[in-house]
Amino acid sequence: MISALQNSRAVGRVSTRQNRPNDFGPASHSGVLLKTTICRSIDEISSQDWNRLDSPASPFLRHEFLSALERHGCVGGNTGWCSRHIIANDRAALVGALPLYVKSHSWGEFVFDWGWAQVYRQAGLDYYPKLVATVPFTPAGSSRFLVRSDLDRRMVSARLLEAALTEARALQASSLHLLFVSDADRDLLRDAGFILRKDCQFHWHNRGYADFEDFLADFSSAKRKKVRRERRRVAEAGIEFETLQGSAIGEALWQHIYAFCASTFTRRGQLPYLTYEFFLEVSRTLADRLIVILARHRRQPVAAAICFRSENTLYGRYWGSAADQHSLHFETCYYQGIELCIRERLARFEPGTQGEHKISRGFTPAETWSAHWLAHPAFASAVRHFVKRERRQVDAYIAAVHAHSPYRCGASTPLSVPVR
Repeated sequence: MISALQNSRAVGRVSTRQNRPNDFGPASHSGVLLKTTICRSIDEISSQDWNRLDSPASPFLRHEFLSALERHGCVGGNTGWCSRHIIANDRAALVGALPLYVKSHSWGEFVFDWGWAQVYRQAGLDYYPKLVATVPFTPAGSSRFLVRSDLDRRMVSARLLEAALTEARALQASSLHLLFVSDADRDLLRDAGFILRKDCQFHWHNRGYADFEDFLADFSSAKRKKVRRERRRVAEAGIEFETLQGSAIGEALWQHIYAFCASTFTRRGQLPYLTYEFFLEVSRTLADRLIVILARHRRQPVAAAICFRSENTLYGRYWGSAADQHSLHFETCYYQGIELCIRERLARFEPGTQGEHKISRGFTPAETWSAHWLAHPAFASAVRHFVKRERRQVDAYIAAVHAHSPYRCGASTPLSVPVR
């Protein structure tokens, strides 16, 4: 890859305008007059207008979540995340949006391109800044394009994508990346010439289980005994659990919860991505979407898992504990979440990235996709070849993982469950 870049260094970076307005002009489609502009802060748009777009079924794409990130220093400033949201208007009405950020590093994305940045640097080129369409620090899939439900989704999405590419060229960015995209996004991005990259997470699927024991009935005998043993260890230690919505959590309890989760980062030599003030705000503004699974020992908080939910999915995000306790992580982060999904009839549980230890606890491989445009032709060609080879490895890994599934033969096919 390095030699390909060095041999074509004269091609340089794609660039269009040096002095550009934040206005990409109108384009007419079937009576809709689309005009795309850039917002440097989501608070330039009212929460009512933003949430009226068709996709904030995902809690992470709601105005309240993205605004709290900006307002409490999770993005902006010197974080390496600079908001460049693309919005589309039909005359005065907001009809589409693409959450977009200028990045000066690759932290907090969960689609790893550090190797690409290193090769770029070795070739004497700058990989940063780049543009990334995603929700910061959130490896949860959904459409990246928010479009009003009465309009042609593909048409508006294509216009938003065109505006994002224009901005990438104007900023002389190395690349544009859309992370954890939906299937509909993937079709559009493939047709637009983006490089599609495949990865894998582990998700739990609700087959209409009546309770946790009904779920375990799908396991082989040995795997079922292992789960029961883990749960028994936690119960015998005298640890009890409660599930709290954001509105039920006061500042004093949040101090415990945040300290637990922050310690998970500090043990790895990292600072937490999200601030204490961020959680205080979203526990108020997204009270019914934020859920904390709290573990207590003799009434004192000892561990917590912070989750979010949509109408049909539970998303596990952060966890931490005051001390090591055998199987406490599995109970807090996985088994309690599965019980919540069964109780609330949620169809799916996405506990985050990585973690092969999830397999034996009932989580199965799920494909995730990202899409990449690179301004440098030789680099784009090298990445395209790399991604093709990587995809074969991912497919082989998924096949190998299935061989270690805890489910009895024929019992692991995901089925949908009615959503209340």
